[in-house]
Amino acid sequence: MTTALTETPLFSEIDRERLPHHIAIIMDGNGRWARKRRLPRIAGHRAGIRAVRNAVEACARLGVPYLTLYAFSIENWKRPHSEVKLLMQLLRQYLKKEIGELNQQNIRLGVIGRVRELEPPVQRDLARAIEKTRRNTGLRLTLALNYGSRAELVDAVRALARHLKQDGRVSVDEAAISRHLYTRDLPDPDLLIRTSGEMRLSNFLLWQAAYAELWVTQTLWPDFTQNDLLQAIIDYQKRERRYGGLGLR
Repeated sequence: MTTALTETPLFSEIDRERLPHHIAIIMDGNGRWARKRRLPRIAGHRAGIRAVRNAVEACARLGVPYLTLYAFSIENWKRPHSEVKLLMQLLRQYLKKEIGELNQQNIRLGVIGRVRELEPPVQRDLARAIEKTRRNTGLRLTLALNYGSRAELVDAVRALARHLKQDGRVSVDEAAISRHLYTRDLPDPDLLIRTSGEMRLSNFLLWQAAYAELWVTQTLWPDFTQNDLLQAIIDYQKRERRYGGLGLR
């Protein structure tokens, strides 16, 4: 553990035996963070990378098995071309600079979304980073890129329809749909965090988050610290997860 993480008073409140298995985060507020400081929006995105680094490191050191970050949605293509271009540049820089740190912390990188629609250089950098970390056995870090949950469901239904056409004995049920989602190799999230105070899912993991515990903070993403993450986990551990039943955990 890093000294900063273990010495915070909140760390002693964490029950290491009851950590969420999978944390998903909607990283919101970069633009507002920059606007409050009269800076260009890209400054907010750059500052947000520091928050990504802090969240990833904290999850890895705590022993959280899975972390999924909503990095770029399908709807984000509607932003100005210059901003999208800079976001992709920042992504490529992150992938190149963080590989050594990811390997040092035994973190395995993955991606979900319509990756084939990204520019070829971005696809190559993603593939290279995934390959270089594929043997790691610690935290599974997943980036949601060009991701939208409704698009994921459409793609899943299309894939399932192809299987039905090939083999009419294939049953259509929740398990079958889950096997065709981008997240088929990931467990459903236990804790879904959203920054910036917005009370919506924004087309993120709609199927998978059916029973996730939601935790919303007014903090803008670039200001999100490891203490904020610890607080989210503490609040999660105080809740009773019923899954639609009575007294079930």
